[in-house]
Amino acid sequence: MIDLRSDTVTRPTPAMREAMFASEVGDDVYGEDPTVNRLERDAAELFGREAAIFVPTGTMGNQIAIRLHTQHGQEVICEARAHVMDWEMAMAAAFSGCQLRTVAGQRGVLTWDRIQQAIGPKLYYRARTGLVCIENTHNMAGGTVTPLAVMREICEGAHAAGLPVHLDGARIFNAAAALGVGVAELTKGCDTVMFCLSKGLGAPAGSMLVGSREAMERARIFRKALGGGMRQVGVLAAAGMIALHEMPARLTDDHANARLLAEAVAAEPNAEIDLDAVETNIVIFNLRGEGDAAAFCAGLKTKGVLASAIGPHSIRFVTHYDVNREACRRAAETVVELLRAS
Repeated sequence: MIDLRSDTVTRPTPAMREAMFASEVGDDVYGEDPTVNRLERDAAELFGREAAIFVPTGTMGNQIAIRLHTQHGQEVICEARAHVMDWEMAMAAAFSGCQLRTVAGQRGVLTWDRIQQAIGPKLYYRARTGLVCIENTHNMAGGTVTPLAVMREICEGAHAAGLPVHLDGARIFNAAAALGVGVAELTKGCDTVMFCLSKGLGAPAGSMLVGSREAMERARIFRKALGGGMRQVGVLAAAGMIALHEMPARLTDDHANARLLAEAVAAEPNAEIDLDAVETNIVIFNLRGEGDAAAFCAGLKTKGVLASAIGPHSIRFVTHYDVNREACRRAAETVVELLRAS
């Protein structure tokens, strides 16, 4: 099967498996896992931060960050289709006691002028804004990238307004590759950054949260409260080290493969796609004539291609390490065949 459902489906590389087998481990709840400690130091250094913490999932990393920056009864500004809004089980409310104030961005990209309009006024009878949360790349907008200048303007504007900024950077290395800048430069000004090792970077599990030393010390409290205090987790951190240091350099291959798929879809009259939105490794398109996305994906599966129906008429492909150029060519041919038959 050519699996284009998500970049989370990747299997560990041979180098990751070898590193996992040979990993030096200890009890991470006691801070004694040397491999985790190295991974946290390296992640912090790469992002130009004081400290980092290894967490099981990106969702946990985001929710820890929201708890760090807010108080109960506040609002968190995020994009209307943000991951923290749609896919994190209302945990901003359940864990941090906050409600999300959504703002529609252009192709998922928020700008400071739109954020500024959503900031709660300082009135005793209105909920105060406690945090601005941005997502780069934006998953449900098709992997779109927030440019460096826009990121800077948001951080500067938010800080001038007395608000912290958290970056859901699950695929921030994809954004950095698309823009040709380093992750430290791209995320400068964000108070905390979460990024996933288990998406485009190919690790079997794990995400990182980076920020100030004080914030990461508090983050350990919230990680434990959420059940994220793992033990000899160096077996996963070892794969994370490979992901962090070796996998970012190949992300442009995934972007090129996504463009191949997108252009094949764009040439077919039975599909509708915004090619300008295909900037990284995600392709989202709609079936014209209210075509059944679930049925279309079922048809693809019978021909050896897995994809995701993300709406009644919308389909998503995500390219990754386990799907090479030739596999993407075959997948594109299969998609075109089904589109022409529909």
